[in-house]
Amino acid sequence: MIHPRSQSLRDARPARAPARGRALPLLPALLLTLCLATGARPAAAQSSASPVLQRIQQTGVLRLAHRESSVPFSFVADGKPYGYAIDLCLRVADALRTALKLPGLKVEYVPVTPANRIAAIVDGKADLECGSTTNTRERREQVAFTIPHYIAGIRMLVRTDSGIRKLADLRGKTLVSTTGTTSLVVIRQINGSGAMQLKVVEAKDHAEAFGMVEQGKADAFVMDDVLLYGLRANARNPASYTVTNELLTIEPYAIMLSRHDAEFKRLVDKAMVDSIYSQDTQKLYKKWFQSPIPPQGVNLDIPMSYLLRDSFKFPSDKVAD
Repeated sequence: MIHPRSQSLRDARPARAPARGRALPLLPALLLTLCLATGARPAAAQSSASPVLQRIQQTGVLRLAHRESSVPFSFVADGKPYGYAIDLCLRVADALRTALKLPGLKVEYVPVTPANRIAAIVDGKADLECGSTTNTRERREQVAFTIPHYIAGIRMLVRTDSGIRKLADLRGKTLVSTTGTTSLVVIRQINGSGAMQLKVVEAKDHAEAFGMVEQGKADAFVMDDVLLYGLRANARNPASYTVTNELLTIEPYAIMLSRHDAEFKRLVDKAMVDSIYSQDTQKLYKKWFQSPIPPQGVNLDIPMSYLLRDSFKFPSDKVAD
């Protein structure tokens, strides 16, 4: 919750006289007047209004949900979570240490999949989901999103020798996408009329979907382009795969958090905006998109798009649906 503007003590009007026979104790009355005058809230009110912050203060732990194979946003290498979104969440953790005066705040990692990532936030198993999740109207009915940190587009990954270069080339063929993703929704909408006669297959994660194209079990993997580039770059023979030019949708990625804790969201939003204005986010972008990254030291070499650059000029959690 954003605190109301402060007003001076001289502007605070005297409280109306208490009802007959019910004297208002002096100390509580003074405390109430001070809270109203300064915009502050009693500690009990703050705790009850922010269940996530209350739990963090009680346990000294911030729980970050991460993915297994969403390169370069959130993935596991050598048994440890890495990625652009992970680093951004760690910047939020640093901001919370200062704001909550918890220098010993620890980070606990919670592995999630595309299918259960939203439930992890809704059920309170994680405080932040640090991955490659698109901010959509449908998802905002269950969770909240902070400032977008990437703007992707849905494209197709195919074998270079397949001859497939656009959606029309897939008539009667097999497409794979990952369970619980907006890409899968787009495929089903395209195939809704039946004119394309597509066979749509679901994979449990991005690595499995890529493997189906690699093994010839699917003709194309439809997914956010940056994830396709990451999988291609880390393949045994990257030149064997092509990411098509045809753009199907625009996808603004953002960190997920509870939609029932405005105070926690206010602190997270502030941390994200501060990171953008200090150029820290832009440095992290260069680290993960324009430099060698684990596990194989591959450079994705993806320049920042003009859409993301422009969004960083006026950072906001509002996106076009």
